[in-house]
Amino acid sequence: MADQKNIKSFRFTKSDEDSGDLIQLVIEDDHHNDDEALPDKLGILPVRNTVLFPGVVLPITVGREKSIKLIKKAYNGDRIIGVVAQKNTETEEPGFKDIYQVGTVARILKMLVLPDGNTTVIIQGKRRFALEKPIKETPYLVASYKLLHDDEDVPKKDIAVIIQSLKEAANKVLKLNPEIPREAQVALENIENHTFLTHFLSSNVSADVADKQKLLEIDNPKKRAEKLLKYMLKDIQMLELKHEIANKVHSDIDQQQRDYYLRQQMKVLQEELGQDRPDQELEALRKKGEEKKWPEDVKKHFLKELDKIGRMNPAAAEYPVAMNYVELLVNLPWGEVTEDNFDLKNAKKVLDKDHHGLEKVKDRILEYLAVRKLKNDLKGPILCLYGPPGVGKTSLGKSIAKALGRKYARMSLGGLHDEAEIRGHRKTYIGAMPGKIIQNINRSQSSNPVFILDEIDKVSSDFRGDPSSALLEVLDPEQNSTFKDNYLEVDYDLSKVLFIATANSLDSIQPPLRDRMEIIDITGYTQEEKLEIAKRHLIPKQLKEHGLKSKDVSFQKSGINKLINDYTRESGVRNLERKIASVVRNAAKSIAMEEEYDAKITDKLVRKVLGPEVFDKEVYEDNKMPGVATGLAWTPVGGEILFIESNLSRGKGKLTLSGQLGDVMKESAMTALSYLRSNAEGLGIDYRVFEHYDLHVHVPAGAIPKDGPSAGIAMLTSLASVYTQRLIKSKLAMTGEITLRGKVLPVGGIKEKILAARRAGIKEIILCRKNEKDLETINKSYIKDLNIHFVENVQEVIDLALLSTKAKEPMEFIIPEKSA
Repeated sequence: MADQKNIKSFRFTKSDEDSGDLIQLVIEDDHHNDDEALPDKLGILPVRNTVLFPGVVLPITVGREKSIKLIKKAYNGDRIIGVVAQKNTETEEPGFKDIYQVGTVARILKMLVLPDGNTTVIIQGKRRFALEKPIKETPYLVASYKLLHDDEDVPKKDIAVIIQSLKEAANKVLKLNPEIPREAQVALENIENHTFLTHFLSSNVSADVADKQKLLEIDNPKKRAEKLLKYMLKDIQMLELKHEIANKVHSDIDQQQRDYYLRQQMKVLQEELGQDRPDQELEALRKKGEEKKWPEDVKKHFLKELDKIGRMNPAAAEYPVAMNYVELLVNLPWGEVTEDNFDLKNAKKVLDKDHHGLEKVKDRILEYLAVRKLKNDLKGPILCLYGPPGVGKTSLGKSIAKALGRKYARMSLGGLHDEAEIRGHRKTYIGAMPGKIIQNINRSQSSNPVFILDEIDKVSSDFRGDPSSALLEVLDPEQNSTFKDNYLEVDYDLSKVLFIATANSLDSIQPPLRDRMEIIDITGYTQEEKLEIAKRHLIPKQLKEHGLKSKDVSFQKSGINKLINDYTRESGVRNLERKIASVVRNAAKSIAMEEEYDAKITDKLVRKVLGPEVFDKEVYEDNKMPGVATGLAWTPVGGEILFIESNLSRGKGKLTLSGQLGDVMKESAMTALSYLRSNAEGLGIDYRVFEHYDLHVHVPAGAIPKDGPSAGIAMLTSLASVYTQRLIKSKLAMTGEITLRGKVLPVGGIKEKILAARRAGIKEIILCRKNEKDLETINKSYIKDLNIHFVENVQEVIDLALLSTKAKEPMEFIIPEKSA
């Protein structure tokens, strides 16, 4: 067999033994002649990821300290070592228990020391051996051994069949795998010895280390070849299946499949770049879902959606939509709540610090906290703060959240006209998203925030639905524990949310919606309250925003009162804050330009900075003529006084009303006139005056619309004064509705009206007896200087309002006599 020495063979299957397509040499030796040349004991070189077979030449990189010592010692001696595979590739310092018992005697052909300190040796397998007795483990493994011999009793006929079968299988592998060099076939055909053919193919078959080790340990050449053939046939099946799939894909590949393969390549690139693959994203979501405290039905729904995405092509149009959906599901704070701060004193301190007044709201929040402290499962109340603009309804929500220790969420409902803004869109629509309720819950990352529904009275409706009807479910404590958003598709519990709605008017809120809320009326601020708010909050805020300190600008009480009375007319403090900002900016400009300025802001300095007064102060105008009464009115920006003027002129009893009066106010004037007609004799009025004199009733400020029944007694007092020519008591104002029977009925807005009267310098006020209870809500210090009369009928009003003396120059009524 000398003609087969130095036959070159090429690696033709991919395996895990070593990297690269390295050329391997197979050299046939006369093994029996090598027995005498081998030493009695062998230095053992453990290797991982590969098995060395006799006749095969392999390069091996050596990095372990023990292995390097062995290689250097052997290379300088007889160059003979024993190569044995490791059982576990992770073991860094293997001992005899960590390696197999059968290995290959090898000769070191060449040793190369690399620049990085590692050593590469080229070794050639010689004979199989079995370990007998370990001798030592330091400085490297040394053991005694015995050589293993192949069985000689294999029939030649079987050997021929084995060679034929192995070569056919190898040729089939070469044919199916185009990556193998064609020279490998030439080398294969030149190997006739069945032992070397088996070793050569065993070294290159696609099998793991344990399977190759089994091949090395078999003594019977026939059994070894049969097992090798089994592995090769398995390779052939895998290659055929791969080839079949490749041919099928190649034949009917379309754009979608092409994109899929490109994405598969992208996966590999993403792994190399350290980016997350789609399956990694899904796994991260699944892991995050396991940590969620959500209901069982929601968990099942989430896992079902994840499985659906896992079967979906990442290139599909619905893939990002589905991913957005499951990300929302897993990001929502299911069952995650913040702990309420049950320190009621601290809560009251926080509320008082941020807002002056508003005692009703503060007391209601403290009540809620107190009950929550006693009973932990209390549902969140649904409050509606109702009042004029600028009184702090919206900002109060932030203070409540701070006092309770909760997260804060706010949704503006002004101009909202699409129901989907509340309940969300269905996922089937392009650009679908959850409603604002779920969005804000997700943003706050808490299931029990303080949720402000701002301007709930300004919700509108059109062909897209009625948002106020959608709010019925949100604001119903019996329903909102199972609120279902169209996008979310599963129930979400809103029962722990503290909803606070704000409104300027209750008239435009649907009755069913209004019925679900606890209405808390927030009236306008008094002048005293505005003064305190300016001192505590507005002035420090504006100084901070303009980069000034308290020593730079000092507001005097006269200056603040000037701003409140002559430059603003409102229930809240928004315009007052703007005017304070104007004064502060003027001071900031002077400081920046290094000009002299007056640091004390007085009423004179305010007029100098802001110019002439914008509003005339509401003051009582004393008059010396009959027919002029002072009434009290309520407006969205607070209370006001108004004057009702009546005048008579000769005519035919015509009634004229002017001053942009509404229907209700006109009816009040007609009711007052009818009462005077029917009771003229008791009031000392000549009944003929009603027929021969025209009556004109005018309410000044004609450009401002006016309406309501509260001017009834003021109308009657004005008419009674002009018909009797008796003067009306000085500094007296009144409010109340009248009936034809002469009854005085209660009206609303009493607090605002009384405060307006006080600002105007009024000393006496006439009210309905039933309005006496409304004074309980007013600070006693605000009404201590007022003399308030409570009446039940019109006669009491006339007795209190009209003086017994007539005007200095009373009107003389001329009644024409009837002709005979």
